[in-house]
Amino acid sequence: MNDIVTRYLDTWNATDEATLTELLASHWSESPVYVDPLADAEGREAIGATIQAVQAQFPGFVFSQVGSVDSHHRQTRFQWGLGPAGEEPVVIGFDVVVVDADDRIQDVRGFLDKVPA
Repeated sequence: MNDIVTRYLDTWNATDEATLTELLASHWSESPVYVDPLADAEGREAIGATIQAVQAQFPGFVFSQVGSVDSHHRQTRFQWGLGPAGEEPVVIGFDVVVVDADDRIQDVRGFLDKVPA
């Protein structure tokens, strides 16, 4: 399931629209859902718009894995950080990702653990 986390973070880090669209088409199900305290998006297009909005709010920041991945059945949970590359994350969150039968991302439930004031 570490591959799922890598594909997920690659999607969030894709700043080129064509690359983002390709990652969503390749690694996300036909009708994915993403929910966190600040967003509720259904479908690849809405999730792509959510990702672009976060990138606009935090220009130059990247998502990285923080800690280990815990998985069972078709779900995995992990902590991520958002900040300048190679530096301490400014934002830290925790996501649970559920994949479909084809191992594509189907459902994401996100939580924010550390948010700047």
